Amino acid sequence: MDLTRSPLGLVEGKEVFLFTLVNDNNMTAKIINYGAIITSLLVPDQTGKIDDVVLGFDRLDDYLADSPYFGAIVGRYGNRIAAGRFELNGQEYRLARNDGENHLHGGIRGFDKVVWEAKEIRQSDGVGVELTYLAKDGEEGYPGNLTTTVRYLLNNQNELVVNYRATTDQPTVVNLTQHSFFNLNGEGLGNVLEHEVMINALHYTAVNEGLIPTGELKPVKNTPLDFSTWHPIGTRIKEVTGGYDHNYVLNKDSGTQPSLAAKVREPQSGRVLTVYTTEPGLQFYTGNFLDGTFIGKRGVNYDIHSGFCLETQHFPNSPNQPEFPSTILNPGEVYQQTTIFRFSTGW
Repeated sequence: MDLTRSPLGLVEGKEVFLFTLVNDNNMTAKIINYGAIITSLLVPDQTGKIDDVVLGFDRLDDYLADSPYFGAIVGRYGNRIAAGRFELNGQEYRLARNDGENHLHGGIRGFDKVVWEAKEIRQSDGVGVELTYLAKDGEEGYPGNLTTTVRYLLNNQNELVVNYRATTDQPTVVNLTQHSFFNLNGEGLGNVLEHEVMINALHYTAVNEGLIPTGELKPVKNTPLDFSTWHPIGTRIKEVTGGYDHNYVLNKDSGTQPSLAAKVREPQSGRVLTVYTTEPGLQFYTGNFLDGTFIGKRGVNYDIHSGFCLETQHFPNSPNQPEFPSTILNPGEVYQQTTIFRFSTGW
């Protein structure tokens, strides 16, 4: 296994590096410490051919200019908070509104738009990078100084393991996720509508027209949201207004280890992506807002449904839905979660 670091330039006076992780199977993960972004995942197909399976840009400047969260860690709260407000211990907090009237993915300058401190990891079971960011009290409207560490580790099982840890000095809310857009046939090579998906969930969080959960958990059975058995993405997508952008309530056992969240297989390449997580929810998103205006790697325009996301998470708007699993973090507590992206081939 191999790990290299290359300088990319300065952002707000801080150094940005590209970390290249390579395992013994020629799988490669490229990560930058701006936004904790996965810029490339080079994965073999069933014939051994290597392709990049995540959307993104060739240049750092493109991530700085405008990006729909390609490959980034989003926080301090991933997904939406209604009306950009919540109450905690009797006090109201008002957040940046960057999704109409709502707060999305940590706000205007979320964790995807900051430079993280980086440390290389070399272990017998993998190579990786540990990224740390201190979000100051009041940043984007959130209370508390929050120290977050995200650890990416690539192993020889073709797994990219993502460990999250956060601590705070005041009560706050935390919900972190990884926002890679995948195309298992290779990024920039058409849409993902023929990818077949299985999601380990029997319910989803119902939403209103602003994609804010109503609080109701609805069964997926007999709806186009049912991926409890294999279905191609494109078979029923037109039955879903705007495409898939839904939080699934994962089937969880009582254990604390990562459990199966979803599997995706691509028929041409034979690539399979399996996601395991400790989180209770999974946002399945099919790149509905990609409209060809984002020019990605090699100058390719990313059109609608060019990629899909599997965002492991707590539920959207949990701070305003007390019946949802809590996202409150208090001083002395540790926020922890693990998500594993495993790549394989065959059916």
